[in-house]
Amino acid sequence: MFLKPPIRTARTSTKLLVVASLWLAVAGNLALWRTLLALPDLTGWHGMGFGVAFALMIACVVAALLSLLAWRFTLKPAITLLVLLAAFATHYMLMYGVVVDTPMLVNVLQTDTREARDQLSWQLLGTVLVLAVLPLMWLWRQPMTTRPLTQQMLRNAGLFAVSLALAFGTTQLVFKDFSSLMRNHPQMRYQINPLNSVYAVLDMTVIPSDQPRGPMQSLGLDAHIASSTGRTPQKPPLLVFVLGETARSQNFSLNGYERNTNPLLAKENITSFSQVSSCGTSTAESVPCMFSHLGRAEFAKRGSEFENMLDVLQRAGYAVLWIDNQSGCKEQCVRVPHVNTSNLKLPEHCTGDECRDTVMLARIDAELAKLPAERRARGTVVVMHQMGSHGPAYFKRTPAEFKTFTPECTDTSLSQCDRAQVVNAYDNTLVFTDYFLSRVITWLKAQEKISTPAMLYVSDHGESLGEKNMYLHGLPYNIAPPEQTTVPMITWLSPGFEQFRHVSTRCLQTLRDKPLSHDHLFHSVLGLMAVKTSVYQRERDFFAACEGR
Repeated sequence: MFLKPPIRTARTSTKLLVVASLWLAVAGNLALWRTLLALPDLTGWHGMGFGVAFALMIACVVAALLSLLAWRFTLKPAITLLVLLAAFATHYMLMYGVVVDTPMLVNVLQTDTREARDQLSWQLLGTVLVLAVLPLMWLWRQPMTTRPLTQQMLRNAGLFAVSLALAFGTTQLVFKDFSSLMRNHPQMRYQINPLNSVYAVLDMTVIPSDQPRGPMQSLGLDAHIASSTGRTPQKPPLLVFVLGETARSQNFSLNGYERNTNPLLAKENITSFSQVSSCGTSTAESVPCMFSHLGRAEFAKRGSEFENMLDVLQRAGYAVLWIDNQSGCKEQCVRVPHVNTSNLKLPEHCTGDECRDTVMLARIDAELAKLPAERRARGTVVVMHQMGSHGPAYFKRTPAEFKTFTPECTDTSLSQCDRAQVVNAYDNTLVFTDYFLSRVITWLKAQEKISTPAMLYVSDHGESLGEKNMYLHGLPYNIAPPEQTTVPMITWLSPGFEQFRHVSTRCLQTLRDKPLSHDHLFHSVLGLMAVKTSVYQRERDFFAACEGR
């Protein structure tokens, strides 16, 4: 005698939708509830009542969204997508204190396999298993009832209306607390799963925006190298622009940090600017902005895409080269010669699928030789894009001999480590960056026989290392802490370059605490390289204050 399998009761789309909405609102928002519980102004029964109302508001909005897709062949896939989005977002918000917005989604889409692999952990697997895999297994085992098209359409429309009405009514009941919460703690609006991810996707694809449209606009068509007496050196200028990654100014001993993270640079005749603000809190935001002539505020609302600093330098007549040891140049190097060193298999610089930043110095001579000789005779600008302090696997960024501070965190789920270990691992990456920059300066000194060298280093954005339970970077700029927006900037000018530019390092050092930003880079580099063009703004050239002094 064979036992018949149990007969499963068919579920209506409404029942599945309601269950999914409640699950997403409650279990899918663990990070949001953690933040809410930590607020001192929402405690006791009052806070609990507000939390219930907040969860109901989220569930109703999710239900309204799902009601648009509550058809036999679309509801389960739609729920599956939202549950997976919520599970992954919950892990990263709990582990790193990040939020989900449009720039964060851009970062995710631009992440390569090497960076993605650094993010994998048992904690991620566990979170996705509990919050997504198990409930989705239950979901896909539920049979659904089939209704006539007209009847299902009316039910969906009714559910949509009721959900929105209930969400509106609940909001009105707690409006005073809700409006105060969103005003005083704006980061929470980016923690509401899965609505944060849905909005970010729509913002990128559907919602009308002020993002630039139309063809690329030319820039600096009148650019040329100044040739007035005393400005053109006998040997062509050579500028190495080191684009740092995830370095924050607060952890540079050159800027007052108690740990000696810059032992080698401290021996050089350099200027370290301590009050420099970034364009954004992520590489995808900052890099295009810092190479733009517009500045952060104007770049965000630009109506067209423009050529960048490298285009203008190349148009002026210089040889330009981009060497990348990261995941790409964010389209800033597409019109100039460029090479990626991150996939080279040089044993002295590379381990596994990652290369130390010193690999760029191993390739620079060969790559420079490929540039047109007539351009190199006028001068050269080289951009080196570091791997730098890219997290969360800080421990992978440094070889054993540079692990000055121990013990260090070797877990990519940084919140699982003691904060001191996280800081140790991060500070070790800065010790290695110090070594790399000193090697760049040494290489430049060796070029003085044939060129007039200089170096400019600046990071794209900073990093949170556990302050207020926040890790990594990527918070919306208006709510980001200074750890994510204050970046190091260092200049080194050879004696010949000081004479060429009529700028002394001694003068620059008197300006080291002057507030500066990425807005100054475009114009400062053009000024440093004596490029004349109508797009150059002298007031944004921080070298200009020392010209002739």
